Amino acid sequence: MQTELLLRQRQSLIQDRLRQSGRVLAVDLAQEFNVSEDTIRRDLRELAAAGLCERVYGGALPIAPGGTTLAQRVGEAPERKAALAAAAVPFITSGMTVFFDASSTNLAIAQALQAGLELTAVTNTPLIAAVLMEKPGVDLILIGGKIDRQVGAAVGAKAQRDVSVLRPDLCILGVCGVDANAGLTAFEYEDAEFKRLVARNSASVLAAVTNGKLGISAPHTVIATHECTTLIVEHDAAGNAADVYGSQRTQVVYAAGARS
Repeated sequence: MQTELLLRQRQSLIQDRLRQSGRVLAVDLAQEFNVSEDTIRRDLRELAAAGLCERVYGGALPIAPGGTTLAQRVGEAPERKAALAAAAVPFITSGMTVFFDASSTNLAIAQALQAGLELTAVTNTPLIAAVLMEKPGVDLILIGGKIDRQVGAAVGAKAQRDVSVLRPDLCILGVCGVDANAGLTAFEYEDAEFKRLVARNSASVLAAVTNGKLGISAPHTVIATHECTTLIVEHDAAGNAADVYGSQRTQVVYAAGARS
């Protein structure tokens, strides 16, 4: 009974580490819990079989967030999203028209905009609009229509009509997965349609993604990987991320390490 209790406690803590950090390594968990790597690998196999994580070489990643809302995702791995945001902000300069797509990482980017930056910001996401409203140098355009609760934004026919007349200098795209073959993808059909429209109307496209989205393919393609101008990944993303996702048209940028 005690062994079973310890097992449940350990696996619960592993899930906590996944939520906080966006990935776990078997060697680190083995040291933390003072057990063998074989024991941790067995834990990870059981969690993966239960649909609670995705096994990868050396550790595990969270399941791609297809069943969570934007509001729920905001609280996940805040330090890592802040690090991605810090790497994204230099690509935003005064005088630009910038589209902020629905994404908890994009919310962090909006929060990280420096004071005094003057730009026109466009978003279909009320949570992001509320943050941008507090930036005195930002002229805000809110794309409207019915809000999709899962996406956390307006993505339907009216939103697509409204955004179709805009030609942003930069689209900060929110995606559910990035795969070398499938490209940048989304879980919701209308959301993918909306994202594709604004991305292809923009002069450049930037996507900042946590480790859990790399190698993930959601059901609906938004754009091909080479159509993304800048892909920002975490400091500890797979070492070959630049080779896998980079191209003559796509720059892969590694964020600095997240502060714990």
